[in-house]
Amino acid sequence: MLSAALKADDDYKDYGVNCDKMASEIEDHIYQELKSTDMKYRNRVRSRISNLKDPRNPGLRRNVLSGAISAGLIAKMTAEEMASDELRELRNAMTQEAIREHQMAKTGGTTTDLFQCSKCKKKNCTYNQVQTRSADEPMTTFVLCNECGNRWKFC
Repeated sequence: MLSAALKADDDYKDYGVNCDKMASEIEDHIYQELKSTDMKYRNRVRSRISNLKDPRNPGLRRNVLSGAISAGLIAKMTAEEMASDELRELRNAMTQEAIREHQMAKTGGTTTDLFQCSKCKKKNCTYNQVQTRSADEPMTTFVLCNECGNRWKFC
């Protein structure tokens, strides 16, 4: 199956590579690392097959065929390392967006000097009130010290 993934297009002939031998080397490197043919081994092989066959990531297969990525290296690569440039950019954009949302949750709120931080004793705090329990219970107040980053809550 690895050999078939390497032969996904006819361009493998341009590289003059024996795909059967290369597939055998990749599989051997995976086996040498994992020392068994259990589910982890099968998943690793399937991952290589899937990434090599991916029409949106032809660069990976070409790099393996040309020798830029050795059989030992592709056997150990993570999904992130095998991903296409387009997918990497998408993942990076999603990560940056998640970081921005997380930071907004920290900085959003009402600034007040009514609360005193128990760590740094300053009164530069931000608070949010959220209904975390049933409607007949009081709201929970979440407080963030803008000086030292200490967080606490009370009802």
